[in-house]
Amino acid sequence: MYKISPSVLASDFSRLGDEAERMEKCGADYLHLDVMDGHFVPNISFGAPVISSIRNRCGLVFDVHLMISEPLKYIDDFKKAGADLITFHIESDSPVEETLDKIHAVGCKTGLSIKPKTPAEDVFPYLDKTDMILVMTVEPGFGGQSFMYDTMDKVTAIRNEINRRGLDVDIQVDGGINEETVKVAAKAGANVFVAGSAVFRAEDASVMIETLRKNAEN
Repeated sequence: MYKISPSVLASDFSRLGDEAERMEKCGADYLHLDVMDGHFVPNISFGAPVISSIRNRCGLVFDVHLMISEPLKYIDDFKKAGADLITFHIESDSPVEETLDKIHAVGCKTGLSIKPKTPAEDVFPYLDKTDMILVMTVEPGFGGQSFMYDTMDKVTAIRNEINRRGLDVDIQVDGGINEETVKVAAKAGANVFVAGSAVFRAEDASVMIETLRKNAEN
């Protein structure tokens, strides 16, 4: 039930293929790939060609998080690059339902993300078309930020609505996840955890991944 998705933003970009392989060997469930355009968020990371370049090095689920203004325009590109799960922001400029439909049409799972200040209720109309809701627990754009505890009320509200409607939808949290905050997020109702620095900079990434998973379960 509980999945760990290490964020490559915290990896050594000069060895990205090796880092992806390392995460697979260390027991990660997903590989989280943050795509930033410098417009929707104040940072630039990488695009589809970089993802494509490491696809044959790693068999993990590619968990692609589009922090870009017009995700609908690029769904085909990220599918071709090897994305398995494509998440975009409800605050983006693309129509939400059309973008969700497009992601499903190309054969990927869908994720819908909200920033810390966006109400949980904004995602409720789309829960039946979404495989995963991503609640940002930091302001998107940069790694290494501190976990925002007040976002947990949103996680709980979304989990309660999913359960009330009998849906099978994951809740992912991204930002400031470590051995302690993973417990808080799991208790609130999250079951997929994006961890960057905690995993990539751990002395032993396999031990850290297992610790995060066990702490979520307990």
